[in-house]
Amino acid sequence: MAEITQVSPLAPKSFPDLPEIGGAEFSAVEAGVKYQGRKDVMLARLAPGSTIAGVFTRSATRSAPVLDCQDKILTDSDAGAAIIVNAGNSNAFTGRNGVKATKAVTHAVADCLSLPETRVFSSSTGVIGEPLPYDRITSKINELRSKLSAGSLVDAAEAIRTTDTFAKAAATEVLIDGTPVKIAGIAKGSGMIAPDMATMLVYVFTDAKVERDLLQSMLSELTDVTFNNITVDSDTSTSDTLLLAATGASGAVIHSGQGPFRDALHKVMLDLAHQVVRDGEGATKFVEICVTGAMNDADAKTHALSIANSPLVKTAVAGEDPNWGRVVMAIGKSGAKADRDLLSIRFGDVLVAENGWVSPNYREEDGAAHMKNQDLTINVDLGLRTGKATVWTCDLTHGYITINADYRS
Repeated sequence: MAEITQVSPLAPKSFPDLPEIGGAEFSAVEAGVKYQGRKDVMLARLAPGSTIAGVFTRSATRSAPVLDCQDKILTDSDAGAAIIVNAGNSNAFTGRNGVKATKAVTHAVADCLSLPETRVFSSSTGVIGEPLPYDRITSKINELRSKLSAGSLVDAAEAIRTTDTFAKAAATEVLIDGTPVKIAGIAKGSGMIAPDMATMLVYVFTDAKVERDLLQSMLSELTDVTFNNITVDSDTSTSDTLLLAATGASGAVIHSGQGPFRDALHKVMLDLAHQVVRDGEGATKFVEICVTGAMNDADAKTHALSIANSPLVKTAVAGEDPNWGRVVMAIGKSGAKADRDLLSIRFGDVLVAENGWVSPNYREEDGAAHMKNQDLTINVDLGLRTGKATVWTCDLTHGYITINADYRS
């Protein structure tokens, strides 16, 4: 696998300060699953009483770890829990060997941490179709346990990377009935990113106390407006997993009407989702696509994703070409309702097209000036009803081809 040495030009300027989450400890080690000279396995241990929610890829070829997590996520227990993740090998399309490998890893963690195996969640990310050398992971479980620390979430973020050019993390704090509640999350994702859950690996932790059904409801709802609204290349991974753990260590209890907590969780999830797009393989532009005036929200999202996933739109963005005709094309092919003579298109604040034709006041140099920005906005109003949606994507450059042509080498 070719080494990724150049950090994305869209990367955040600095890594965020991550708070310690009461009731959660982390560690990471070098196991040599595929990579050499870098951490590639992380472990999280969660205190007894923690609740866990999850959403997963809907791929028909999802991996053994995903299937195992789905089987366990609805299990109620007051016992502690653990999450173990490896990078470099996805343990996907590995048949019975994949099931055996997943079982071996989760059993080893459960035994080492004195946990029920139903409370050990695993994820694997990397190359598809190669047997997971799980003995390299199980041989490191004791070392992982010995290194567990509340302050090691940054190490965990580093360990789950594959083609990511930077580690991804976000955090915030919110007052709930006068009690400070912390939320922190990490993510990996760079390619094979398209909305069908959350096409990546994401782990979010909070010290709030949240009943499991409520935690799951919030996670599912917020996923639909964050991770399910991003796309890098329209490809849905076999391994996507998003887990949210609430340890309850702060003592603050979250109820269904607790808007401030939901807003804070949304902030962290959206930040992580945007970072995944900003690390899109070969990306040089971050693009927000806003569609309004659709028949309904679902149609708006269909149009927005059609624009975001169009290779012709994405290459035009890469070339800083204000080719609004490609946006028109993407709307027309989406399958959702549109009326050519009602729609309008803006690049940023520049009105490009309206009433089925180029705007009489549009100047090509104005559109080209907007396309030179690193952060771009494409606004489309369909003029039909009130449906709206926003999705985020990046451009498509030769760098994407280079990374993926060399991925298994």
